[in-house]
Order: sequence, then C-alpha cells, then structure tokens
Amino acid sequence: MPRFPVKVAVASKEGLAISEHFGHAKQFRIYEVTPESCKLLEIREVSNYCQGHHGDQSAMVGILEAIKDCYAVFIAKIGEGPTEKCQAIGVKAVSDFAYQAIEASLIDYVSHLDTSEVKT
Repeated sequence: MPRFPVKVAVASKEGLAISEHFGHAKQFRIYEVTPESCKLLEIREVSNYCQGHHGDQSAMVGILEAIKDCYAVFIAKIGEGPTEKCQAIGVKAVSDFAYQAIEASLIDYVSHLDTSEVKT
C-alpha cells in the first residue's frame, strides 16, 4: 500500500501562498507532505505556457516533465486543457486552495487523502 510522504508541486509567485496561474508559472516548488509536516525539496524552473490567447506546446511538455513525479499540482487557476494534460500523466490539478498559505493548505489536503490513491 502506498504511504506518506506525498510529493506535490506548487505554483507560487512569492513562495508564501498558492498564488500563480498554471500557465503563467515560471517555476514549481516541490514539497514532500505528510498530515503532520511539509518540507520544500526543490524549485524546478519551467517556461511559462500561457502566451496571451494561445499556449506554447513546447513549454507545456516541459511543465509536464517537471511535475510528472508529483501526486498533485496546486495552482491558483488552471484551464480545462492543461487540467486534462495533468490528468493524463496522473497528476491531480488542485485549485481549491487558491491564494491560501502553502504549508497549511498542503497539510490540510493530504490529511484528507485516501493513501491507497497516492503514487509512490
């Protein structure tokens, strides 16, 4: 059975809140989370996907590569297309905690997970 910790990606402008739109993110903060703790592992740089009224497909490939080992990606906002692309690689797109503090949000989220769903 899979177990904690859970690895997640967070799009944040300033590193305090889940404050960045998926398509505007130039980096993702990678955290290791349990119901009791949250630890920043690394920051992964990416090219932003959103280019006004269209998306840069090569940037999308890079973003998906950067977050593919995560259970979920936390963003302030995400469109349907990018949500489907995340789902296709087994990463849940979570916008329920938009503009809230990172650590408290991640701990709250994982404390409600069914660990049988968590990829190791």
